[in-house]
Amino acid sequence: MKKLTFPFAILALSLSGVLCPVWADEVPAKPLAEKGELLLSDDFSSGEVSEGRGKGEGNWSALIPAFAIEDGALKGWQARDDHGAVGRTYLPMKDVIVEFRFRLEGTKNFNAVFDDQGYKGSHAGHIARVAFAPTQIRLGDDKEGVMRNDIFEMRRDPAKKAEADKLLEGRGATVKQTLEQETWYSVTIEIVGDEMRVSLDGEPMGYLKSPGLAHETKTSFHFTVNGDHLLVDDVKIWAAKS
Repeated sequence: MKKLTFPFAILALSLSGVLCPVWADEVPAKPLAEKGELLLSDDFSSGEVSEGRGKGEGNWSALIPAFAIEDGALKGWQARDDHGAVGRTYLPMKDVIVEFRFRLEGTKNFNAVFDDQGYKGSHAGHIARVAFAPTQIRLGDDKEGVMRNDIFEMRRDPAKKAEADKLLEGRGATVKQTLEQETWYSVTIEIVGDEMRVSLDGEPMGYLKSPGLAHETKTSFHFTVNGDHLLVDDVKIWAAKS
């Protein structure tokens, strides 16, 4: 298995018990919004993953290898020791509903991430993410959480880690959830204003309310894969309609 190096050690820490669990009765039973305009739909029945930024909105690009479209699915795996694989689509959005299916094929964790490449207040413009691991799922406000520039730097200094952890209170929610290898799961991620709601196989299971989620512009959506293979299929992104 690949050794996780900084900054992915930071992400691994953010998946730990630093942030309090969310219990089922705290998750809104109803969706945060209705599906509006369909912005992206990809069943990976054709096409290929380009290197770098790609040629336009909606194309999947491997910013960091490796991703490929194989047998009707997007396949990702870590090909570098220092960074997980990053497969991204560039798509301006704000309030959105994202659906996709995934299957763990050896990978230990992966992230579904919303970024703003023009925003300089957080590491790599990260705004929000949902991080999936075999025993838990974490909802994170990256803009005001672990990826905010000052907190990101503080967590590199052991003497300031406790202070940084205080700043992270309320910026993430961790839900205990078992994810089996070689099993397909369906996910829905809703981001509406400063709220995020996550459902797994149609069941609401995670909720976060945090100010960074309301960032005005998310310019891209990507998957980060750490370790061996991940399969993703049937990705759809809608504008959220309140």
